[in-house]
Amino acid sequence: MADTDKNLVIFDTDPGIDDAMALLFLKAQPSLKLAAITTVFGNAETDITTRNALYLTQRFGIDAPVYSGATQPLTIKRLRAPTFVHGDDGLGDVDVVEGFSAEPAEGHAADRIVEIIRANPGKVTILAVAPLTNLALALERDPGIAALVKDVVIMGGAFAWGGRRGNATPVAEANVHNDPHAADKVFTAAWPVTAIGLDVTSHCMASHDDAAELAESGEAGRFLWDISRGYEALYRQRNQMDGCCLHDVAAAAYLVAPDLFTLRSGPVRVVTEGIAIGQSIQKLDEHSFGPNAWDGHPSKLVAADADFAGIVESYKTAIRSLG
Repeated sequence: MADTDKNLVIFDTDPGIDDAMALLFLKAQPSLKLAAITTVFGNAETDITTRNALYLTQRFGIDAPVYSGATQPLTIKRLRAPTFVHGDDGLGDVDVVEGFSAEPAEGHAADRIVEIIRANPGKVTILAVAPLTNLALALERDPGIAALVKDVVIMGGAFAWGGRRGNATPVAEANVHNDPHAADKVFTAAWPVTAIGLDVTSHCMASHDDAAELAESGEAGRFLWDISRGYEALYRQRNQMDGCCLHDVAAAAYLVAPDLFTLRSGPVRVVTEGIAIGQSIQKLDEHSFGPNAWDGHPSKLVAADADFAGIVESYKTAIRSLG
């Protein structure tokens, strides 16, 4: 397949163990071409997530420029990075990035998002698996990109369709909770958004045996095994799970296999203050209420269910194919 026939993707990310899983999943997809990788704070500080993105592209031969982005949320104070999840280095503290340094491509991530969309109208999908600050800043710089982007797919939100609540607070998912004001801007903008939230991603689990099998399949699988030992142990300790969730992979899988997902349509708002800050709430199109904060905002798609086994199998197939 020629590059001109491939779907262009901007991968907005905060690597991050599951971000690394998603990036390698994307590399394995012949129908996709990464136009850029844009980094932001979240799983670690922005300088660390940028270094990690550069490391991953160089180690695994991923031909995409890396642009560094936002270091702070739009409004709230930056929350402490979850080093207990991803390690101090963002990749499991197993020294894979020790001594590595490289510089990102020139320019702020938000500016480059605008430029790439403007240069490729109707052809670019943004896949955002991190706090949505870069996307909100891009909209502030040029609201016109909303009419030019092909799609915006995010790993974010907890909508409680299957009773699933948050992972940062009882009601908030971490990416949205890290910058709720940015998330609300992204959800209320006049562009298409599909949210793959915890309602789906928390059921997409790669088991310990899955990870061990992939570790025998080649360099990519071995790398992911190495960086995810502490990640898997945390899931075992906190959730009594024999493996770990493929949060970001699930959102990436939507780009190549949307038929695996069941979606619900309606406007989405994000709570931006109080004890429920970061909560994402969808008003379904078929539900009517009196005047409310969802009125006048465009409908978005939210994943309510999925073929979880199919998503996990597509991940395993992708990593095996990298050798």
